[in-house]
Amino acid sequence: MKKELHIFFTCLMFYTRIPCPKNITHDPDYLNKATRYFPFIGWIVGSISFFAFYVFSLFLSTETAVIFAIIASILTTGAFHEDGFADVCDGFGGGWTKEKILLIMKDSAIGAYGAIGLVLLFLAKFKLLSESILPYINQKNYFLVFLIFISAHSVSRLAAISIIFTHEYSRDDATSKSKPIAKKHTWKEISGSFFFGLLPLIALSYFCFQFEILLVLIPVFLTRYFLARYFQKWIDGYTGDCLGATQQVCEVIFYLSLLFIWKFI
Repeated sequence: MKKELHIFFTCLMFYTRIPCPKNITHDPDYLNKATRYFPFIGWIVGSISFFAFYVFSLFLSTETAVIFAIIASILTTGAFHEDGFADVCDGFGGGWTKEKILLIMKDSAIGAYGAIGLVLLFLAKFKLLSESILPYINQKNYFLVFLIFISAHSVSRLAAISIIFTHEYSRDDATSKSKPIAKKHTWKEISGSFFFGLLPLIALSYFCFQFEILLVLIPVFLTRYFLARYFQKWIDGYTGDCLGATQQVCEVIFYLSLLFIWKFI
């Protein structure tokens, strides 16, 4: 139990800005095992984001509250995944070889592709999240809104972390701090990831009596498949930035898929 707590706090420290016990470090072995808790981080980030949304929705419009919810999630993670998304936009937008793409992604400066990508990403998140929770906001059913928040964050993180189970790490050196999570995985990492990744979505489908909501997994994992295939084609695998970009894109696809289900199924 003590070891599992250490692994969890390692995951929490690596993927968020939430304070952790002083004895927690970026131990490579614990960091590798921490992948099992990555989707659970989505529970935490989604909960914080929902809390911000709920508080601000008491005084402001739903759309404005959604903006503060997005800000809260960014502050919680330190824009960890958004930074990866911007780097991927710059790298794959400006590079034409594996070496050039990886070099651009290592650059801490943001380029035009990254800046444009982030603007479009946040616009999509704002609009799609606002519309996807609207049916339950009108019903004053904030519990289901809460489940949507944590489901989006957990499923998108499951889609991202699952890439390490099927693909190889791209860089040949240890220049990325994400390298330890790419070394190996066991059934504990795989089963833990899928358990924490899927449970909130299953709960959402159960409590709203709409099991067709589970269909969102199809477009989310199709997106994950094509992104992983694209990364494999250009850089022979993935990097930490690729995982961050996958999480962000799959979160947007989750909201979009939910809207499609609300309207057409």
